[in-house]
Amino acid sequence: MAPELFAACPRGLEAALAAELAGLGARDCRAVPGGVLFGGDREVAYRANLWSRLASRVLRRVAQRRYRDDDDLYRLALGAEWERFFDAGHSLRVDVSAVRSPLRSLNFATLRVKDGIVDRLRERTGERPSIDTRAPDARVFAYLEDREATLYLDLSGEPLFKRGWRSGRDDKGEAPLKENLAAGLLALSGWTPAVPLYDPFCGSGTIAIEAGQVAFDIAPGLSRAFGLEKLLDHDSGLWAALRAEAIRRAQAGTRRGAATARLAASDIDPRAVEQARRNIERAGLPARSIDTRVVDAARSTPPFDVPGIILANPPYGERIEAAGGSAPAAAARRDAARHEQAMSAFGATLRARFTGWQAWLLSSDRELPRQLGMKERRRTPLYNGAIECRLFGFEIFGRPGRLSGDDAAPPAPATPGRSSPR
Repeated sequence: MAPELFAACPRGLEAALAAELAGLGARDCRAVPGGVLFGGDREVAYRANLWSRLASRVLRRVAQRRYRDDDDLYRLALGAEWERFFDAGHSLRVDVSAVRSPLRSLNFATLRVKDGIVDRLRERTGERPSIDTRAPDARVFAYLEDREATLYLDLSGEPLFKRGWRSGRDDKGEAPLKENLAAGLLALSGWTPAVPLYDPFCGSGTIAIEAGQVAFDIAPGLSRAFGLEKLLDHDSGLWAALRAEAIRRAQAGTRRGAATARLAASDIDPRAVEQARRNIERAGLPARSIDTRVVDAARSTPPFDVPGIILANPPYGERIEAAGGSAPAAAARRDAARHEQAMSAFGATLRARFTGWQAWLLSSDRELPRQLGMKERRRTPLYNGAIECRLFGFEIFGRPGRLSGDDAAPPAPATPGRSSPR
């Protein structure tokens, strides 16, 4: 029997998500492009929503069959027991995605799935749900392969990377680093709360905050609502018990982690650092749990007396263009030159001042190792939204000609878009 649950995630994090879900009690975890198929009871599904740091969304499989045309999709939707999950009092949205589907129009396929659901509820309850594409109470996803169609019921509501602490201002500017991708970077780097962590390009603090929530054992979904809470078959008693357990763990983790966590974040932009401080507070982290400073990355120094991990998302071209459109060719060349100069200065600082540390940097620029003057020991393909990136991992060794004091590190010009959220 096929696994009845599916967790979506950013491409490149599938294996890490499978391991995370197994740790939450999921069985038969199978990584597939874009997510993980897994089995589990209602408690596993609830825990995955409340505790998964890597998933974007958790779905429950409702129906599956082979299909040839749009009418087969209608019959598949008509035969599913939707009345178990929602009724005319719920608003509905249907989404369809496809890989190698023989159908000509996904819009028409979406309409046929919706018609099947609506007709089923009208037959069984005498009424039909309303359609709401912006904030639905119930959401159905249809996934079409070349011969097989699967209907899923969304359990998450808002995407799981929306933890509830980010303000609307954080979403302005360049493409922000989503919270679950930041958590994925932590997992791929091998970081644990016992290891010092420093983000010298912190933006609005996403990486440091995700690390803080791990260090203090705070469930990423503790401060938000979920789609599963609106469904007719929702087990409110089980959900209340799981949330109470998460609250107890956060209280104990805060007491325990306050004495041991070593987390630091900095940025060249004072406005970004101030935003990061507000976000840290909204995320429920203890006061002063993350050392935040206004510092040019090219002039940074180790924030702790023992080596740790640098994990950062430095600015790069596609993110700048995503914010302001394509720049004229001359301006783009100037920006590229400034970016390379900034990375060269940052690389010199790493080699001179961070001996013994590891650095993990996410970038779409495959020339980043050359710009830093360092050889990566690992590169992992990832996607930041639609932008293809690499997570570069470096071991930092000292070299002759070490810097001596701040004056030895030439100031790097601010990169355009520096104040964007990450």
